This record gives sequence, C-alpha cells and structure tokens, in this order.
Amino acid sequence: MSLTLATAGRVLSQLRHDRRTIALIILLPCLIVGLVAWMFDGTPVLDQFGPVLVGFFPLFVMFLVTSVTMQRERSSGTLERLMTTPLGKGDLVAGYAIAFGALATVQAVVVVGFALLVGMDVAGPLGLVLLVALLDAVLGCTLGLAASAVARTEFQAVQMMPAVIIPQLITCGILMPRDEMPHVLEWISRVLPLTYAVESLQQLAAGAGWADVRGAIGVIAVWIVAAVALGVLTLRRRTE
Repeated sequence: MSLTLATAGRVLSQLRHDRRTIALIILLPCLIVGLVAWMFDGTPVLDQFGPVLVGFFPLFVMFLVTSVTMQRERSSGTLERLMTTPLGKGDLVAGYAIAFGALATVQAVVVVGFALLVGMDVAGPLGLVLLVALLDAVLGCTLGLAASAVARTEFQAVQMMPAVIIPQLITCGILMPRDEMPHVLEWISRVLPLTYAVESLQQLAAGAGWADVRGAIGVIAVWIVAAVALGVLTLRRRTE
C-alpha cells in the first residue's frame, strides 16, 4: 500500500506543476458548458444537454490526459526504471488510478457546480449527480490507462481516443433514441458504459432517485474494475 501511495504522490506532484494539463482538466469542460448556456440562454437546451455534457467531458478529458501521461512516462523510460524496483504492476496501476482519481474528483465537483451555476436544473439528488460525474471521470482514467498499453507513442495514445470514445458517443442515445437504432447498434449500446452514464444523469435531472439509477451506476463501476484489471494485465515491463 505504501508503494501505491508513493506512486500516487509522485504523479500528483508532477501534475501540480503542469498548468496546461490542470487547465485542460478543470477549465475546458466549464468553458464548453458555459458556451452552451450562453448560446441557448432562456431555452431548455441546457437542461436537456447539460447532463450529457456533465457525463461526457469528464470521461473524454480524463481519458486523454491519462493515456498521454502514461505513454509519456513509458517513452521517457520512467516506467521501465520503476519496474526494476520492488514496485509491482498492481501498485503502479493503482497509484496512477488514485492520482488521476483525485483530479477526477476535483473535476467532477467543479464541472457539476459550474453547470448548476449557469442554469442547469437538477430535480434529483445532487449527490448522485456528483457520484455519476466522478465515476465517469474515473472511468476515463482507467480506460486511458488500459489504452496506453496499446500505444507506442503519445500521438498513438491520442489516436486511441476516437476509437474508444466516439463509438460510445454515437450509440449512447444522444443522436438517436436507443430503441430506434438498428438492433445491432442497440445491443452494442447496452454494453458500452457512456450509455449508462448519460441515461442515469438524464434520469437524475428529471427527478429520479437511487433506486432508478443504481443499476446504471453498477455497470459503470464494473467497467472501472475491468479497465484497471486490463491495465495491470497489459502493462509491459520493458519499453519497446
């Protein structure tokens, strides 16, 4: 456990001095939500799409930051040096997950708070909205850790983003109701986690409670655990 916490502390110390990454994590989602609120002021658009943005941007941004950061550590030889120490694969992945999870917590609180400030109405429990936004951000971190194992360069890590994120965005029900999709796409949407994030946030905005969204939250949690396990299994001890 001490090795895991030491890894998390090292990553957080590095990120603390990276102002551009902090701005990307915290300010970019708020900027997009603010632009939507400004453009459609006086209309119900923010109430309709605000929950979608609150669910999507933590996933998107944290995936991008985590995958690129992990690949940068690999290409610089840092990971290879760490793997020559008593630090295990589980300790390493868990340490990164904790560090980025801490940033994800800050991001979720800021984004949800800003969305409410600029006019998004939520009839359901605010705590559950924060929980789903946090899980989305953590999911982005864990998927980024898993995806970084496939990439060989930072550019390839960025290229992984459309392959992982765009299919989820298309099939999660934003562009077309899921029950009107071709059956194959509907079944695919039932597997992908962003579907459940968007669905639960929309339900919470409309006044749903824990009993209505616990199944969707459970699916997201299972995806997080699976992504962490995949990250541990695919972590290479040597940089190729």
